[in-house]
Parts: sequence; structure tokens; C-alpha cells
Amino acid sequence: MQNGPTNGAQSSNGHRVVITGMGWVTPLGTQIDQTWDRLLNADSAIGQVSRFDADTCSTNFAAEVKGFDLKNHIGDRADAHADAGISTQFALAATQDAWTMAGMDQTPPDLMRTGIYLGAGEGVLDYDPFMAANIAGYNAESRSLDNETWARVAYDGLSPTMEVEQEPQLTSTHIAYEFGTMGPTLNCMTACAASTQAIGEAFEIIRRGDADAMIAGGCHSMIHPLGMTGFMRLTAMSTRRDDPSHASRPFDKTRDGFVMGEGAGILILESLESAKRRGANILCEVVGFGSTADAYRITDIHPDGKGGAGAMAAALEQAGIDPHATDENGRPLVHYISAHGTGTQENDKTESAGVRSVFGDLATEVPFSSIKSMMGHLIQAAGAVELMTCIQAVRTGIIPPTGNLNEVDPVCGLDHVPLEPRDENHRGGVDVCLSNSFGFGGQNDTICVRRFRD
Repeated sequence: MQNGPTNGAQSSNGHRVVITGMGWVTPLGTQIDQTWDRLLNADSAIGQVSRFDADTCSTNFAAEVKGFDLKNHIGDRADAHADAGISTQFALAATQDAWTMAGMDQTPPDLMRTGIYLGAGEGVLDYDPFMAANIAGYNAESRSLDNETWARVAYDGLSPTMEVEQEPQLTSTHIAYEFGTMGPTLNCMTACAASTQAIGEAFEIIRRGDADAMIAGGCHSMIHPLGMTGFMRLTAMSTRRDDPSHASRPFDKTRDGFVMGEGAGILILESLESAKRRGANILCEVVGFGSTADAYRITDIHPDGKGGAGAMAAALEQAGIDPHATDENGRPLVHYISAHGTGTQENDKTESAGVRSVFGDLATEVPFSSIKSMMGHLIQAAGAVELMTCIQAVRTGIIPPTGNLNEVDPVCGLDHVPLEPRDENHRGGVDVCLSNSFGFGGQNDTICVRRFRD
């Protein structure tokens, strides 16, 4: 293999963008180092649903955030956000932790040039009528919907004045209020790709000079009857009802769907000039972003993985990294891919096909794992949290494993880092990572980060 570029982080027509802070609220915990240790140990946060009675559902498993209290993160200021939904509270907590890590409480940025870009999930307050309608119309044995039953219960049971919480934009508003940011404030709802897309678009806003810093990421909680029964009717969720810690099995031959999770992931992106001006500690550099749509079907992903491959290729091209090149030791230039890796038959197969399409003969040499095996699928928060594992891999030189992967499905057949983490420090650590997020209906987003070099 020919050697390729190993530097090249400066965009030819924009500002360099770095990450200076990050915070997460996950089913495995909220502290960066403690949660990272649990991921490396392949600990599972999946258990029986406690938020509502899920015994009539086809699965009663989820990965819930336990013991969360916003006051533990922002103190008495939490009282000002008492009306916020749970996912907004997750985002506020994660933002505070990221803000502190970035040193913005000590050396604040120009708040007129500090913005917000989130992938924040929807929220509905009145779940009971939705639950009655969905459960009454769903046949768990046949995994099908009786439309007549659903319609009758829905029209009889739902109030025409049902209160709906407009959660997505409220999340940005709560964060702007709490931290005083007055720059561009945006939200996208591209399903499971949302927080990755939000971070990518925030990267572009800074790169072109429209802001100095951005709070970017996502939050979501769908562990409620509407969210759970909706995905069950799509037959996307695992239907296991015993041994919850082993229910999420990305890339495994016995996988049967994803397990619902919840949480938030927030990162502080800055121009390199802003970070240096503030004397901030730089965690890594964002060097590429790719976004595509499958244009295939309203719900299904393209079976050949073309959309995902396009997003990966675009991110690498912007970063100036040749996926077919190796370094002087014959090692691929990309050292880790954080997979979308949901554990559904379709996603894992097509994502693996996309990686093979992009990396060719080197595909089996690039570690490619999924943390959803431990903390479930955080839906619109998933991409941000998974990008943070890439940053941790760069910082520590260790790649997190895919839990519960006992027998790799041959249709996946890549280096999925089964069961145990992998220490790459004997090979020079982890330099370049990709993070993939693929949303319902064929929305694909990939971010490329690398170790910062001044």
C-alpha cells in the first residue's frame, strides 16, 4: 500500500475547529472517566423497564438513566428549569460538565459568537392515551398492528386538546438561558443521526467563521409507552425477555434488534483561535464531516450501504485522509470507527458493507465496535455520546469493545473488537477516528476527529 497523509488538519478554506469540553449523561453514568471505565469493562446498563408497566410489551428491557438529579450538576439553578422535560434536564447537566471542562466558567468566550446546535428529541406529556391506543392495537405474537382496533381506541380515548410538550426547541432555549449564549441557535431532528449531524453542522458554522464556539450534541428519552411501542411495531427492537445484560448484540449472529436507551451528549467546539485565546485544553480536532441521504425508501436503509459509505468517504475527503493508504508501518490511517451498530439485522449488515466499500482491502484491519451493546440506543443522543468514545480513544489509546459479541455474523465480518477493549498504545495510540450515525429513513452522518497537532 502507498503511504498517505498523516497530518493535514488545516482546511484550505476555513478555520480549524477543536473540541475543548464534553459531558454526558448515560445509562452507565455521568462522569467521563467512571463511565469510560465501565465501557472498557463491557458493563451493561440494560435492565427491566421501571418507568411504566412494560409487561404487555414484546420486550420489557431498556437502559435507563438511574438516580439522576439536575441539582447535582447545576445546584439550585435547577429550580429555574423545573418545567423542563427529562431529556432537556439531561442536556443541561451534560452542557454544564462540558462547559466546565472547556474552562468557560473561568475564561468565558464571546457569548455573542457562541451558539448552540442540538439534535434534541421530541417529548409528549400525556402518554396514557397513547399507551392505551398502541397497546390495544398491537399484537405481540404476530408483531403486527390491528388498525381498526387502534383507530377505535385512539379516537375514543384521545383528547382533542391533548397537551404536547414542544421539547426540541425548548432544550436550546433552556441551555441559552442557563449559559447566556447569543449566537446561532438551531435544532435538527434527523432521527438517530441527529446529534452527529448537529455536531457536524456546528463544525461547519465555526469553520466558515459564523461563530467562535458552539455547544453541540443531542439528548433524548423515549423510554415511555409511545416510544417503546412505536419501535416495537417497527420490529426494530430486540424481543428478548430474559437476561437483559445480553439483549443488545451488535454484529452477533444471534442479534434480533436494538435495546432502548436514553441520555445526552454535549461537546464544546471552538475555532483554534478561540481555544488558544482562552488558554483552553484541546481534546482533539474535528477534521471532516460527511452527510448523505439514501434516497431509497421512506423507512428502509439502502441494502448496499451506499448512503453510509458516502458519508464516510465525504468525511475522509474533507479531512484529507486516504482510506486505502497506510503509514510507514503498514497500519491504516484510520485507527478506529465507532459504529452506529444498533444490533438490527439490516443496520449491522449494511453498515459493515459500507465500511468494506470505503476501505477496500484494509476494511478488516480497522477496529469497528459498537457501545450500544452496553448502554443501548440513545436515539438522538447516540451519535454525540459515541463521538465522545472516539475522543476518549484518542486521549487514552484504548478502543472500547463490542459487548455480547460471541459469534460474529459472516455478513458483518469485520474487526468488531469483541468482548474486550484493545490497547493500541504499543502501536502509537489512536490518532484518527470516525463516528457513524445512520437515521431512520436513510439519513447518514459521519464525523472524523484526530489527535490535535499545533
